[in-house]
Amino acid sequence: MVMLPEDIQAFIANALPCDYVRVEGDGTHFEAVIVSAEFRGKTMVQQHQLVYRALGDRMQQQIHALSMKTFTPEQWAELAGR
Repeated sequence: MVMLPEDIQAFIANALPCDYVRVEGDGTHFEAVIVSAEFRGKTMVQQHQLVYRALGDRMQQQIHALSMKTFTPEQWAELAGR
């Protein structure tokens, strides 16, 4: 089964409260930008682990590669203000 970026976006948004999620990709390789208050106080590795948990077994079976950028709402606002 081919995964669509919209599917991955929905899986993340349904499992993790997000202010913003955007996923792009070609069916096996994906790039995501995720903004969530859940990332506050967590290392980048811990943030990515939250996203991997949201995707569950799909990371092993259907998604070949996922590159992600994770931000807290404050970090995201700072980027937007540049």
